[in-house]
Amino acid sequence: MMKFFEVSDPYYSLIKANTKEDAIKTYIEGVADDEGNLNKEIQEVSLEHAVKAYIHRTGFEQGFFFKDEITNNLKGREEGIVVIDGHLS
Repeated sequence: MMKFFEVSDPYYSLIKANTKEDAIKTYIEGVADDEGNLNKEIQEVSLEHAVKAYIHRTGFEQGFFFKDEITNNLKGREEGIVVIDGHLS
């Protein structure tokens, strides 16, 4: 079962991965290099937290009304970056 991982520093990212190690690899490949703190910065989060973070970070104001659809979308996503720091996109 896929899990969600969140990194706040140095750049925010919400990642869907099987393991913490996979999430770290995805972060390094797609967001930023590990400056030695990534293992401490990356945290597993619940699906509910991931949905709230997705709504908040994407600025999808109506997102709360579509919470079930967003939940299903996140569940159906393949492994990878779900949301990335806006300064990087």
